[in-house]
Amino acid sequence: MNGFYILLILTVAFLVYSIINWFYQRKIVKTLTEEEFRAGYRKAQLIDVREPNEFEAGHILGARNIPLSQMKMRMKEIRPDKPVYLYCQSGMRSSRAAQTLHRKGYKDLSQLKGGFKRWTGKIKTKK
Repeated sequence: MNGFYILLILTVAFLVYSIINWFYQRKIVKTLTEEEFRAGYRKAQLIDVREPNEFEAGHILGARNIPLSQMKMRMKEIRPDKPVYLYCQSGMRSSRAAQTLHRKGYKDLSQLKGGFKRWTGKIKTKK
């Protein structure tokens, strides 16, 4: 019975952590539909946070590749005074990238809802 209570406490703690993290994420980054993303990404810094091999297989026209794994080292390439539009394959890595940027003072952060796999616009591939 004692193990049951420990498991219950851990489960509740995880749920509380997940809910708090979800609200924090919504506060720091705007999640945009494809239409909203298209309307503003040309006036912003468009960053693909996927790995280089994913980027080369296909990316949104005009995007720069700064993988999440290199974000801390390459943050100086992103201007804090301009809007930043982020995307990855599904939305998980762009959320983490937004958290990293927010901690360093970046304010105007947006991400593509559903990530690149939901994108229907023009793409560029490297051959």
